Amino acid sequence: MFRRIAEDIRTVFDEDPAARNLLEVLFCYPGLHALWLHRIAHFFWNHRMRFLGRIISHISRHLTDVEIHPGAKIGRRFFIDHGSGVVIGETTEIENDVLLYQGVTLGGTGKEKGKRHPTIRNKVVVGADAIVLGAIEIGEGARIGAGSVVVKNVPPGAVVVGVPGRAVERPKVKPRIDLEHGRLPDPVAEAVNILLEKQEKLEKRVKRLEKKR
Repeated sequence: MFRRIAEDIRTVFDEDPAARNLLEVLFCYPGLHALWLHRIAHFFWNHRMRFLGRIISHISRHLTDVEIHPGAKIGRRFFIDHGSGVVIGETTEIENDVLLYQGVTLGGTGKEKGKRHPTIRNKVVVGADAIVLGAIEIGEGARIGAGSVVVKNVPPGAVVVGVPGRAVERPKVKPRIDLEHGRLPDPVAEAVNILLEKQEKLEKRVKRLEKKR
């Protein structure tokens, strides 16, 4: 248990350059507090003391502004940056080395029982205010851009942006890096640039034809 706590603290220092000392991390990181409280709630949930698990989860939501259902499965070195407004549903599965920014929703679709929330593979980064819905899989090393809405499976290593989310890059899977929002591709701008280039080529061709007449 103490090794896991130490690993969680190291993860905060690794992921957030604003983390300056141990006391600051222990007392001022709601994402870390939400993770620790979730582990307690998840323990009771798995041992059939589900009301107690829900109560702990409910208290955690009010203390941290992070809502994690006690049934959600979360792996190692998980980090929620800033934390405010994050929602993680009951059947969500999160593997190792996953980073979520503030306002992320990992939500379900439909009212049926069973698996209805996303599976997030290793080394995934989900940007601020992104929404991932349904029993879909976000492949290893994928990056979800800020504000995106994802309702379909995402292949490993893809970069997804937009509403609805579309994969605009498929780089090789590699160790997760922080999501640099300003460097994500803009598919709309790329499409406009392509049209402008084609227009310019057509205009030059028309001018050449006019000169020959």
